[in-house]
Amino acid sequence: MKKLMMSVAVVLVAVSLHAQVGKQQGLIDPNIAAEKDLLALPHMTPAVVKGILERRPFLSMTDLNTFLSPSLGKDQLTQLYGKMFVHINLNTASREEILMIPNLGNRMLREFLEYRPYRAMAQFRREIGKYVDQTELARLEQYVFTPINLNTATDEDILSIPGLGQRMLREFKEYRPYQNIEQFRREIGKYVNAKEVARFERYVTLN
Repeated sequence: MKKLMMSVAVVLVAVSLHAQVGKQQGLIDPNIAAEKDLLALPHMTPAVVKGILERRPFLSMTDLNTFLSPSLGKDQLTQLYGKMFVHINLNTASREEILMIPNLGNRMLREFLEYRPYRAMAQFRREIGKYVDQTELARLEQYVFTPINLNTATDEDILSIPGLGQRMLREFKEYRPYQNIEQFRREIGKYVNAKEVARFERYVTLN
């Protein structure tokens, strides 16, 4: 029994090291969340939720923030972003986007930027873990991702993309090797609409 538990633990660690979108602990992705879940968030009115549903996917936090700012004040946005956020790319997010992570601050902004380019979430955990405890590291991880390589990503990597699922996992792998991002758009566009292709594309790279 002890050996079995150790084996399970090893598998779980391996999966967590592969996943390239930070492990979620309740943070809602507005691009895939159900209407009822959005309505349950702080400061979210039916009109705001309707606007989110009509405009999504938001391809950056800047886009989401631009939409919400006319309706919500700074403190309200901070409270909301503690519950809902569009994942930011660790390698390309602007300073302004990184600072939208609640209670991050300029010191941690410098640390986020210092270790670019990030190759994997494991690197983020290792480097940022030098400055914060495990609880804070787990909180910060929810907000970020590192792009997966379309041609080499593991199943676990691909499935870490929010809302992807087993069916799309098969389609992602079917067309390997991808020669360029236009091929990805064309092939995956056979199965989902252009908005969903654009949402998936945020999480992938051929570099």
